[in-house]
Amino acid sequence: QVQLVESGGGLVQAGGSLRLSCAASIRTFSTYTMGWFRQAPGSEREFVAAISYSGANTSYADSVKGRFTISRDNAKNTVDLRMNSLKPEDTAVYYCAVGRRYSSRKTYANKDEYPYWGQGTQVTVSS
Repeated sequence: QVQLVESGGGLVQAGGSLRLSCAASIRTFSTYTMGWFRQAPGSEREFVAAISYSGANTSYADSVKGRFTISRDNAKNTVDLRMNSLKPEDTAVYYCAVGRRYSSRKTYANKDEYPYWGQGTQVTVSS
């Protein structure tokens, strides 16, 4: 059974930074694409960032490009999201998700390509 546990959310002022972490209990973690999505109240869940199974390829939503960095540690089965220069519009529940094995980069932003999801962690950015 796959379990994902996110941590690191909280309240931060605009311009500040947070680091989200996701610990995954899944066999052969190193073969799966991993992603971060977010959902604000009244909005659809949206893509934030994804990283390939090896960590060699990453993809970001335009709204976070240059401010957020996704990384993974396949030895520890973890994926992190470093968020800098946070804005009030980044306020949302952030979800870690396991994608497909060796998936194509063109599928990274499609939430339907992620079968497993964590419970989410709240990020609130005050102005």
